[in-house]
Amino acid sequence: MRAALALLLALAAFPCAGETLVTSLSTDRIAITSNFNGASLVVFGVVEREASASPRSGGYDVVVTVRGPRGAVTVREKKRLGPFWLNLDSRQYIAIPAFLSVAANRPLDEIASQDMRREFLLGVDTQVSAQGDRKRTLDPDEPAFRAALIRIRKAQGLFTERSDGVRFLTPTVFRATARIPGTVPLGAYAVDVAVLLDGVQVAKSRTPFQVLKSGAEEDIAEAARDRSLIYGLGVVALALLFGWLATLIFRRD
Repeated sequence: MRAALALLLALAAFPCAGETLVTSLSTDRIAITSNFNGASLVVFGVVEREASASPRSGGYDVVVTVRGPRGAVTVREKKRLGPFWLNLDSRQYIAIPAFLSVAANRPLDEIASQDMRREFLLGVDTQVSAQGDRKRTLDPDEPAFRAALIRIRKAQGLFTERSDGVRFLTPTVFRATARIPGTVPLGAYAVDVAVLLDGVQVAKSRTPFQVLKSGAEEDIAEAARDRSLIYGLGVVALALLFGWLATLIFRRD
């Protein structure tokens, strides 16, 4: 009896299943070459509604999040000490995306409540969680460091958020474009798409893609990784060769 009651309560906490989300990317591989200065990733999606399900009264909202590899970041605060500016305070954040692009069809605060956005990680600010100084029970200065981290990444073009980044082609078909700057790191990326109705998430999907080196850059990186000794000797030999050529060209008789 208790198990049945718990199951009914769990089902009541979620909307009835009825939506299926199908997404596709314009490419699953972004190649970085010597002249790479960025690329555009296009996300297409279709929200399918089961024929047996009751019709929806309102329209859908879509949030598309492109997320890069995670890593640790240290944020330092410079303070003036006499005539010098020194890094006197810092906070370290772990599992922070190196790249983050959030696109929606309208402002996020109109799509879902703040608690819902934090629960489903909708928006740039939800991707950087509070991580205070472990030496302190309370860390009132931490929000300022977190805001500085987001501000710096936005200035670098690595964190972006657009309320007009998703465009509906039909009531159930949408398109979004994410700009991948030339400064993004290599690694595994993912595109998370969330479909919401009246502030409640009704469907979601995740599609991976890769950012990697291509052409001569890929061959050099592979040689440095797999044949490090030969690669090192080759670099030294080239340095000696160019040094010898420079002495011949610029020597004075």
